[in-house]
Amino acid sequence: MHRYDSLHLAMFSGKGGVGKTTLACGFARYWAQRFPQDQVLLLSTDPAHSLGDVLQVPVSDTAQPLPDAPNLQVRSLDAEKLLHVFKDRYGTVLELLVERGSFVAGEDLTPVWDLDWPGLDELMGILEIQQLLNQQQADRIVVDMAPSGHTLNLFELMDFLDGLLQALELFQQKHRNIEQTFTGRYTPDDADAFLQTMKTDLAAGRSLLQNQAHTACLVVAIAEPMSWLETQRFLAALQTLEIPCGGLWINRLLQLNPVTPASASDLDRNGEQQHLIQKFQTLSGTSHLPLWGVPLQASEPVGGAALDALMAQGFDLAAQTVDLSQPITVSWPQSLPPGFHDFVAAQQQLLLIGGKGGVGKTTVAAAIAWGFADRYPDRLIRVISIDPAHSLGDAFGQALGHQPTQLTANLSAQEVDADVVIEQFRDDYLWELAEMMSGESRDSESSLRLAYGPEAWRQIVSQSLPGIDEMLSLITVMDLLDRGEQDLIILDTAPTGHLLRFLAMPTALGDWLAWIFKLWIKYQDVLGRTDFMGRLRGLRQQVMQAQKKLKNPHHTEFIGVVQAQSAILAEAQRLTSTLAQMQVSQRYMVHNRYQPDQPDLRDYFPEQTIVRLPVLPRSVTPLERIQGAAQLLL
Repeated sequence: MHRYDSLHLAMFSGKGGVGKTTLACGFARYWAQRFPQDQVLLLSTDPAHSLGDVLQVPVSDTAQPLPDAPNLQVRSLDAEKLLHVFKDRYGTVLELLVERGSFVAGEDLTPVWDLDWPGLDELMGILEIQQLLNQQQADRIVVDMAPSGHTLNLFELMDFLDGLLQALELFQQKHRNIEQTFTGRYTPDDADAFLQTMKTDLAAGRSLLQNQAHTACLVVAIAEPMSWLETQRFLAALQTLEIPCGGLWINRLLQLNPVTPASASDLDRNGEQQHLIQKFQTLSGTSHLPLWGVPLQASEPVGGAALDALMAQGFDLAAQTVDLSQPITVSWPQSLPPGFHDFVAAQQQLLLIGGKGGVGKTTVAAAIAWGFADRYPDRLIRVISIDPAHSLGDAFGQALGHQPTQLTANLSAQEVDADVVIEQFRDDYLWELAEMMSGESRDSESSLRLAYGPEAWRQIVSQSLPGIDEMLSLITVMDLLDRGEQDLIILDTAPTGHLLRFLAMPTALGDWLAWIFKLWIKYQDVLGRTDFMGRLRGLRQQVMQAQKKLKNPHHTEFIGVVQAQSAILAEAQRLTSTLAQMQVSQRYMVHNRYQPDQPDLRDYFPEQTIVRLPVLPRSVTPLERIQGAAQLLL
């Protein structure tokens, strides 16, 4: 642990459900105790915040010290509140710059601030982290990041912001040249100062985030195949983004008692664990990364004392001897009623499988798809992953991509590739929208178009836009539903916070389109583009139809997945309440990894039917595990 003493920023991420929040909280407490003279800040950028659930204290957007660690302050970012602060600070000058680079007047832009911004959590998160680093508001910062896919989205926003500033610089250059032409001189204004300040701050923030002497992303994993596979992909992506990795933390390691005979289930799990530890050790050696082990606890590590005890038990996993000699007996559990009703017979068309990261959403989604495809060989079933950190292929034990893969004659699977969908969306709408926003037609004088016209707007829309995953996932699902080619679609969704963004996307996209329509109506004599507006109206109608289908219980069903841990159950209760407010039907909650000594979840979810999925054997192939889970669930 002393190897991290020189760092000033430690970011915890990894596959959902591996214990990122727990270890981030424990590490922040460790730093606060080791450096009592330093101010330590523990920050969450995950839209589904869990710091309070783990620390057992109230946590808000205002940093507050822990009662037993006064030099450790805790804060969960509120993206909406940060947007309002950003608007108050920079709104006027941003509206001025956009006005200079488009046909719109300043008053036309004011409503934009009140719209639902896709990607707001990541955008405000990266801006706030960079501001905290630049202003040195704390001596040491620990960040509890979102799961790996959305963590990568946040880091990639550095490139988006650089590109956005380049486009705004083109808008401002147009203004400079016009003023120079008409007055013979140019006097810098607030927009110039804003652009210079933002460029300097973003460059400084990027430098600190990529400085391995200052910053490290600590990658948390567990010794299970899907976590191992996602960890490899995550490490490769961090290397591409030049984000320093400070090591691998393998959480919840089972420790067999040499005196007490182990159960068949523990022997099964330990056998798989030993093989995966060996793989992590090899990865650690070839990548020259520290490898830290954290034992599985007898009870859930929540609250200060339990977290401190957890951190004290960490050990150097790279030095541990691996035992691959244990004999393993595979034993399948018995099915436990009740199960699901027959979604196909009920003619429901869309199932959303969701919950906190790591609870087993992908396994449940794959099992439901497999089970109904087996029951109805004459019906077409499609299972789709819309999580940017895909694990659906890992669950089935084969590679999947954006194009559907036939797993059986009537079951197909795909992992939505945002890059593929965004290219089509650009061709269909965004390139022409960029040209329209510039206010210049295709036959404008070419040198002016090159410097100041649609090229600046094209530069903006050519990038990976914030929040694009949820919007593109919605468009993919809308297209499938409209074509009516599948009898049942099962969505393996992103973890809770980003699932809610997906469900809110029809309203958000509809509101943005409505704003564009109002602009066009005001300026239609100048803009023309009647055909383009007709296409956008068609898109909005499609979006509104999707929203109706998401709220129609005869069409769509949400199935929650939980495990019997307090932080998971607390988040699931919040999600269930929010879904009720959004009028999304939820009749089932899957209690994954159920064991007889665990609490009755009907007390937590009285309105839902609890479907219990017992602990599955580990020493089987991925497909055998899915097939077994399908039999247990259905």
